Amino acid sequence: MSEQASNFPNEQLNLAKGWVREAGIFLRSHLDEAPQVATKSRYDDLVTNFDGQVQEELVSKILAHFPDDKILAEENGKSEPDFDLASSNFWVIDPIDGTTNFIVQKAEFAVMLAYYQAGKPQFGMILDVMADRLFWNDAEQSYCEDEALPVRWPELETSLLALNSYMFKSNANHLQELASKSLGVRNFGSAGISYVKILEGRILGYVSNLYPWDYAPGSILLSKIGFDSWTIEGDSPSLMGREKVFSGPVHLKDEVLSILSQSEL
Repeated sequence: MSEQASNFPNEQLNLAKGWVREAGIFLRSHLDEAPQVATKSRYDDLVTNFDGQVQEELVSKILAHFPDDKILAEENGKSEPDFDLASSNFWVIDPIDGTTNFIVQKAEFAVMLAYYQAGKPQFGMILDVMADRLFWNDAEQSYCEDEALPVRWPELETSLLALNSYMFKSNANHLQELASKSLGVRNFGSAGISYVKILEGRILGYVSNLYPWDYAPGSILLSKIGFDSWTIEGDSPSLMGREKVFSGPVHLKDEVLSILSQSEL
């Protein structure tokens, strides 16, 4: 057994699987109820009472078992952590990723969670709520339910991309040039569902302007299949506020980032 595997936080992983599945059951059971909807930063940045309820339940369970752990969560009203990332055990939570999809489509939304031990990423978790499929990882591999996901080496010219619609329309960071080198663009309205599509092999990568709870769970999962996440500048995302992030295959990092990081004329 590797040192990484022997030190892996299996207790946290197994508990989190149950908590996230319970959150999915809760959301599906309330799907026919009219949610209480409020706006945050702009008219299409929505939050519901169910976002708050799911987050509160997850945080309560985490702190009941691990009272010294820290929390970085979407509905806390803070975009940056108020604790030391490098030394803390902490959880990153997005109670409903794709809230607009949840409200309008009642589909294509996710519950997401990530765990870091002494500042190091350990596991990510994405529940595709309506499909009732859980994506998770151990020390060595990522899984969909109990099926290990393979390492893949897709090529840009034979693949689809998921791109932030606002960034794509405005050609931010030369996204239209990147898209022209692929088979086409899709937008799923949810970072979590976009990461699910990558994990399933349905798209090659994802570019958007993301908060830590949007990218942390998916990035950890991708790291076990030959993929990763970077800022447009080529650095690892910092978990400090919002950043433009590319998630995709490691072997295409330089090719993609050379396009995204071009100077604006």
